[in-house]
Amino acid sequence: MINSADAYSLDSIRYTKTHTVAIDPDALLDNRVVMGLHNDPRADIFRVLRTNVLRQLRENNWNSFAITSATPGAGKTFISVNLAIAMAIEGNQSVLIVDADLRRPSVGQYLGIEWDFGLVDCLEGNVPLADALVKPDIERLVILPGKDSDSSASELISSRKMVNLIQEIKSRYEDRIIIFDIPPLFAGDEALLFMPYIDAALLVVEDGKNTSDQLQHAMYILEQTNLLGLVVNKSRQSLPVYQYEYSGEAV
Repeated sequence: MINSADAYSLDSIRYTKTHTVAIDPDALLDNRVVMGLHNDPRADIFRVLRTNVLRQLRENNWNSFAITSATPGAGKTFISVNLAIAMAIEGNQSVLIVDADLRRPSVGQYLGIEWDFGLVDCLEGNVPLADALVKPDIERLVILPGKDSDSSASELISSRKMVNLIQEIKSRYEDRIIIFDIPPLFAGDEALLFMPYIDAALLVVEDGKNTSDQLQHAMYILEQTNLLGLVVNKSRQSLPVYQYEYSGEAV
C-alpha cells in the first residue's frame, strides 16, 4: 500500500513465514493513522518526530525504545503507530512495533487488521515468535500484535519468556528499530518493569489533562532510562506537539 520513493532496499530481511495482511485505507482514516494516507499534510509532524528520534537512536547506537504515557487515554498508541510507519517508509531501517500493553492492546485495531496470535500467545503458550508476527502491506514494517490475557500482566512482563523474546527480537536484525507500545505509567507497575528491556523512552502527555505533578512524577519514573522527548497530544492545535529533552532542559 505504501511505497517509499527511496531506492534503498533492506535485502537482508525476508518475510517468508510472516503472515501478510492488507490494510484498509478507510480504517486508517477513521483511526487518524495519517502516515498511512498518501499526501496527508498532517504526516509532516510525524516526519519531524521521526527525524529527531532517529538521530538520537543513531548517535547512541540504540535500536529499541518504548512509548508510554502518564495516564490512559493520552494517545500513546496513536503516536506509536504513526511513528512506526514514518520510520519504516524512511527506508534506512525496518521497524517492528510490539504491542506490549497487556491490559489494553490496540495496535492492531488502529491498523484495522486481523490476526490469530499475539504477544501473550508467545509468553503463555508455545507459539513461536515467527507465527505471531504480522506483515502489513507497508514496506519494512512488521507488527507483533497484542491480545487480552487472564494472567497477571506484571508476571508476564517479568517472566523469563519475556526476557528471551526481547533478546531475540533485538538481536535478530542489525538494522531493525523496535518500538514497544507499553502501558501507561500510572496504570500499574508494568511500565516500570519494562524499563530494563529498552534503550530509551518517549513520553506522551495529554494536553489539558495531565497536571504538572503528574508530569514530574512521570519524569521521575523514567529517570532509569533515556528520555527521547515529550509528545504533547490532544493540544488545542488538534495535532501533536513535540518537545525534546537535553540535559534535563526542554528546548
